[in-house]
Amino acid sequence: MRVVDLKIEDIAFGGKGVGRERGKAVFVPYTIEGEIVSAEIVREKKQFAEAELVEVKQSSPDRVEPQCPYFGRCGGCAYQHINYEHQLAIKWRQVRGALQRIGKLKDVPMRPIIPSPKQYAYRNRITVHAQDGVIGFFRRDSHQLIEIEHCPISTDEVNRALTQLRTQTHVRDGHYTLRASANALVFSQTNDEVADALRDLVINLVPPNQQLLIDAYCGAGFFAKGLLDKFERVIGIDWDRFAIAAAKENATAKETYVAGDVEEELINLTRNGDLQVAPAVTDRRSLTLIVDPPATGLSGDVRKAILDLAPTTLIYVSCNPPTLARDLRDLKDKFIIESVTPLDMFPQTAEIEVAVHLRCNL
Repeated sequence: MRVVDLKIEDIAFGGKGVGRERGKAVFVPYTIEGEIVSAEIVREKKQFAEAELVEVKQSSPDRVEPQCPYFGRCGGCAYQHINYEHQLAIKWRQVRGALQRIGKLKDVPMRPIIPSPKQYAYRNRITVHAQDGVIGFFRRDSHQLIEIEHCPISTDEVNRALTQLRTQTHVRDGHYTLRASANALVFSQTNDEVADALRDLVINLVPPNQQLLIDAYCGAGFFAKGLLDKFERVIGIDWDRFAIAAAKENATAKETYVAGDVEEELINLTRNGDLQVAPAVTDRRSLTLIVDPPATGLSGDVRKAILDLAPTTLIYVSCNPPTLARDLRDLKDKFIIESVTPLDMFPQTAEIEVAVHLRCNL
């Protein structure tokens, strides 16, 4: 394999720096835009090449010393070599770039990114893997495990659980989710402080005195329960029966939670005007819809159902800007984007959370 000298021009979504050799993009991890580096080409395709960093010949003023001894080998973090303010700038720029490039959106109403109060020790859960006596995370771009004694981006409670697992004898091969809290059956965001900021943001985006909220992919009602004061009725939909059971535990008379497929339930609503036990939606001007789908985004049928429903207010929470951009491209003919707010739910990693506020233009 050959070694090339590159100037890093940008940071791609996923965290790798981008340089160019004879016009071809070369992706190099653990670099920062503006740096001059030597990199070894390890995979070469027709349109691009992958490389490994050999030496930083001219470093960025934003380069810092990573706090984790496993950084560069563990596949979890991508940005520990970058100071936090610049991490935020990169993520903000990547969200805007994805919406412009993939979503074909020209004037993106970007708001400032909401930072994490904690840059380390924020994760309230991790999943480690055990194989042949090794307990840890996968190496970057590999299924080979690296032994982990302590994860700096995880909370003390999670690291104590990791220590307890490591002290056990004869740990079976498999996957182990270690949590700061004991509620292991219901999904929750991994960064409590930023999750609270996200909920506050969503609450502030919704005007008061509304009739009906449909919270799709509602989990245990994280958004729905925070919005009860603004709606006469609240309906949550999620496929996870454990989450729905948790949502029902302290539900008020105005709350209805449905364990079912979001796609089917929204299609039923648009076709029949009925969502299981919910009343028909007769006035679209009274309807607010929140969607918080998995990383794959919204299916084509869900996008169509949203267009048919035409809620006055649509809030889309995404953990994957490229699929968000794809979906917004399909929704933009009927909805106006009021604001796009990135949130740094996952400091030191390349992951980005985004909340988009849309208004029906009919």
